[in-house]
Amino acid sequence: MLSKDAGIARVNYDKKIRIIYEDNHLLVVEKPVNILSQGDITGDKDLLTILKEDIKLRYNKPGNVYLGLVHRLDRPVGGTMVFAKTSKAASRLSEQIRNGTFKKEYLAVVHGKPQPDEGCLEHYLMKDKKTNVVRIVSEENEMHGSKKALLEYKVLEFKKNLSLVKINLLTGRYHQIRVQFSGIGTPLYGDLKYGTEYAKPGQQLALWSHKIKIQHPVKKQEMCFQSKPPDEYPWSLFESLKSIKSGQA
Repeated sequence: MLSKDAGIARVNYDKKIRIIYEDNHLLVVEKPVNILSQGDITGDKDLLTILKEDIKLRYNKPGNVYLGLVHRLDRPVGGTMVFAKTSKAASRLSEQIRNGTFKKEYLAVVHGKPQPDEGCLEHYLMKDKKTNVVRIVSEENEMHGSKKALLEYKVLEFKKNLSLVKINLLTGRYHQIRVQFSGIGTPLYGDLKYGTEYAKPGQQLALWSHKIKIQHPVKKQEMCFQSKPPDEYPWSLFESLKSIKSGQA
């Protein structure tokens, strides 16, 4: 093992990237909000490239650095993110995603209060590839490309007409959490795409990748990594977040 709770990536970037865990096979970091997970047509700096540059710098590696992207977070979403440092680790983590043993837990702040306080949301989602907007459709649309979306949720706190919600993501559909909560009338705080009746320009989307549970791709032991949302509005409203610690759980 190279390091555990390794500190801050040293690469030149305007936001500090916290390294939660690192060994010869894994790199787990806290993704800053408003940064791409992977490069796209915008040409903006992305987390994958930044971390490759950081590994090259820290370990003085010649040539290209391998770092496998096994899952993604939307640009406005921050929090725990796992990368693979070898192709073998990438393959095994990808298999865990396929078989459902790669567990992802999110925190979100939503407008209003979902009813009941705890439950499961099930919808069929259809993505418009031209607009990158997802909508809820009927089950009959499955033959036309819609995909089933499942998540479990629990309301942790309710304050000032906002709810702090814990989400266990059971499927990994595009914009799934945002679309499903909007679909039940409780859109995410700051969601300018799916909560236009509430969101105001300049608000930050309140969605955070809180916890990831995996089996180590080589050692086979169960591992859990977590990070906490920033201490700023609307997250700062909720007392239950103060007891959460970042790092290997």
